[in-house]
Parts: sequence; structure tokens; C-alpha cells
Amino acid sequence: MDTGFFLATLFNLFMNIFYTLIALVVGLIALKVVDSQLLKSLDIQEELKNNNMAVAVFSSTVLLFVALIVSFGLKG
Repeated sequence: MDTGFFLATLFNLFMNIFYTLIALVVGLIALKVVDSQLLKSLDIQEELKNNNMAVAVFSSTVLLFVALIVSFGLKG
């Protein structure tokens, strides 16, 4: 196998892992902001413990969209 190809593959792997970690951190921060600022009367953690599927879908959607926005911003 060509060494240059292998190094390029490793570089792409680590960059994608880096993008993923940044998107995850920013997504969690965004979810905390939404929880504390926009949904003051609703505790997301408590609702997740009570198996509220609507809150679970909402939380995962927020994380997904923030991750998409961050990933497009970093790669663009």
C-alpha cells in the first residue's frame, strides 16, 4: 500500500473524529441553552427519566440539526 494514501486516510479519519467531537460538544451546549432559556417550565432530564418520547425526539432533533450545521460550517 502506498504510504501517502495511508497517511491521507489517517488524516481524514482524525479530522472526521475531530468534527464529530466539536459537533457533539456544540450540540450539547445548544441543548442546555434550549433547556435553560427556552423551556424554563420543562425539565428535559426529568421528562427523559419519565420516558417522555416527545422530549426524546425533540432533544435528538436539536442535537442532529446542530451537528449538521457545525459540520457544514467546519468543512465549508
